[in-house]
Amino acid sequence: MLKKIVHLFFIISGGTIGYLYIPDIIELLDFTDASWVASPYVGLVLGAIILSLISYWLADYIVGLLRWIEEALIKVPVGDLFFGSLGLIIGLVVAYLINIALKDIDIEFVSQVIPLFVTILLGYFGFQVGFRRREEFVNLLNISKKEREKRTATDGDSSEQTQPKAKILDTSVIIDGRIADICQTSFLEGTIVIPQFVLGELQHIADSSDVLKRNRGRRGLDVLNRIQKELPVKVEIYEGDFEEIQEVDSKLIKLAKVINGIVVTNDFNLNKVCDLQGVHVLNINDLANAVKPVVLPGEELMVQVIKDGKEQNQGIAYLDDGTMIVVEEGRDYIGKTIEVLITSVLQTSAGRMIFAKPKLLEKAL
Repeated sequence: MLKKIVHLFFIISGGTIGYLYIPDIIELLDFTDASWVASPYVGLVLGAIILSLISYWLADYIVGLLRWIEEALIKVPVGDLFFGSLGLIIGLVVAYLINIALKDIDIEFVSQVIPLFVTILLGYFGFQVGFRRREEFVNLLNISKKEREKRTATDGDSSEQTQPKAKILDTSVIIDGRIADICQTSFLEGTIVIPQFVLGELQHIADSSDVLKRNRGRRGLDVLNRIQKELPVKVEIYEGDFEEIQEVDSKLIKLAKVINGIVVTNDFNLNKVCDLQGVHVLNINDLANAVKPVVLPGEELMVQVIKDGKEQNQGIAYLDDGTMIVVEEGRDYIGKTIEVLITSVLQTSAGRMIFAKPKLLEKAL
């Protein structure tokens, strides 16, 4: 069908060109005395025939080019296409208004050539601004919409609280899996946002040839499936992307700034970068450390020594929440459950470490 349209376009164009220009060309060459040859209708037929023959040679290339443009446009997200087209229209309108003033200038170059360049440049810049700043425009629209909803909801009730910010999940916190249990307890308020580029990274990990990475990626996808289908939280998939940014962590920070959201992670480095750039962040490792039971020096605990420590005669035990207990002189008690006395508690960036010694040894002393 498209090929027939291309042929028809060539025929109509050839007929039009032949009707307008072939008679003048014949009169200019003056190679015949037959007046009917210089008739516009003869030119119309000749032009249509000539371009029709040419179309059979060019049609396949033109159809291929149109198909390529069609596929490229289909792959572009609707939002990108909309804002790019909107920017193009605004650029062309501004160019038209400028060209009105330029046409009044008597200089031929300024009145005829400059308007063409102005139209092309402003159309291009308008499209680029609309396409590259689409996220900011969407954010402005969302803010305006939220402000209207906020004013409507708070009309007559000035004490109404603002809506909680969206929580953006990063790849590490999804693979970790604890985020699903936190969502189930309703400690996270607001919408859970899962960016499309994070899903892409998870899928890439799940398709890895390395067994460990593949299992981690698949576990992350299972966690997302559970959050979306089983838990009482609102989940949104963010379809946008920041093509000028390569790293996923940088895209998360940019997204948090655009939608005024909060990044949820357990990545220590991402946590620090968010703090430096003024982006709100929730680290579930900090939450896990905060809810661990408090133990103080001098308290007594029953623990099972399971292995030896790094230093001589040390034994290692763990609390139910995973907190490590280093038992001095505890190597002889490996595999046994003993009562220990807490001597000190050390808080590190990796978590909390407790030092203790067997109570039996204390009594002997």
